[in-house]
Amino acid sequence: MFNPSPVLSPEQVLEKLRQHADPQVVQGQSRFGSRPAHPLGIKIPVLRTIAKEIGRNHALALELWASGIHEARILAAMVDEPQYVTREQMEAWVRDFDTWDVCDQVCGGLFDKTPYAYQKAIEWCHREEEFVRRAGFVLTAYLAVHDKRASDKMFSPFFPLIKQYATDERNFVKKAVNWALRQIGKRNAQLLTQAIACGEEIQQVNSRAVRWIASDALRELRKIAIASSGVESNSDEVARRRFPSLRCSPLSPMSGSDG
Repeated sequence: MFNPSPVLSPEQVLEKLRQHADPQVVQGQSRFGSRPAHPLGIKIPVLRTIAKEIGRNHALALELWASGIHEARILAAMVDEPQYVTREQMEAWVRDFDTWDVCDQVCGGLFDKTPYAYQKAIEWCHREEEFVRRAGFVLTAYLAVHDKRASDKMFSPFFPLIKQYATDERNFVKKAVNWALRQIGKRNAQLLTQAIACGEEIQQVNSRAVRWIASDALRELRKIAIASSGVESNSDEVARRRFPSLRCSPLSPMSGSDG
């Protein structure tokens, strides 16, 4: 049973957040494409400090989320307890996503630690809502980074999803698709091979979004391939010629996933 008695009440936490409100931060957020409905203007390091002061508490997290305040929702992800998060909660919260930063903070700080993370990532990739689909691919990217014990087969279903939705022209979606492809490829040599092959396949599609996703991801993944194979060159063109799909490259095993 989760602890029903937080050190601070939801009202006290919200008052603490209001004390840190900064209109200039709100303006800065808008320049990066984050335009939440109820912002206070609090930077992430400040929220992390407050989260440490509060400690983990599932009941408090639910109350903070229900407030609808932008920073309170980010804080909710920081103080929630993953073992008590249900599928229903994940569905309710993902429907509330209205900015990329709430989406990313919740997916990378909470949802990726739940038993339902892989299932929800696949489901959400198929959903049409912009921030729900983004959540699917962002969650995929974070799983690739954080779930160090996962087998390669856990990530195989995401390559068809990347191919299917790389044509989504919406900015927050295409960036998430690109992120997922890159992070899966960074896990190890086998997945790097598959990620480069996936990038080269989608690169042939006549779509501006796909061309950007593929070229940006391949640039980074091929450099990793070169570094792993001992070829002394930073040239993307050299990597493309030498390892067109990396299937025959002399890669040595890479160590786990990125941290």
